[in-house]
Amino acid sequence: GQPLPGAKVKVADDGELLLGGDQIFIGYWNNEAATAEAIEADGWFHSGDIGEIDDDGFVKITGRKKELLVTAAGKNVAPAVLEDRLRANWLVSQCMVVGDAQPFIAALITIDPESFPSWAKQKGKPADATIASLVHDPDLNAEIQGAVDEANKAVSHAEAIKKFKILSVDWTEEGGQITPSLKLKRNVVMTEFAADVASLYS
Repeated sequence: GQPLPGAKVKVADDGELLLGGDQIFIGYWNNEAATAEAIEADGWFHSGDIGEIDDDGFVKITGRKKELLVTAAGKNVAPAVLEDRLRANWLVSQCMVVGDAQPFIAALITIDPESFPSWAKQKGKPADATIASLVHDPDLNAEIQGAVDEANKAVSHAEAIKKFKILSVDWTEEGGQITPSLKLKRNVVMTEFAADVASLYS
């Protein structure tokens, strides 16, 4: 949407949205260091959000700065844009885009256990086929490649997912990888699936 009257928004060089105007708070109580970190000398406040402003002045938030990936080539990538588009595919349950300090962007993807049986039936897979038994299946990988291609349309070539890995297990709240509000616990996934991430780059 557009900023409220009196509010100003601009995009910093790293893509972060900076806020200005009289209604922006003046600082942290008795904490000059935190205030200096949050507010520029000229009054612009660091929102922590990554976003863009179109020609009509509409502001769009595309991610959080703390979640920003920076590739080995120095390209800033907001994973949420790709992840949201990937999860829109009926066969994808969860996904996590990776690539911090790596030569390219990649993704770990889990398959929706409720959608999988009907997909497997459509494709004539054995009745006892499981997600784990089909992670390397050409049809399943082609299906997910289609979802990746669709997601990549939203970003530049340098930000696009170049490789992905289908996991045999889903991420759940019970498993500890998802919060109750269905947000991904990136640090947990990066720890638990470190070997899978490493395999994308080996």
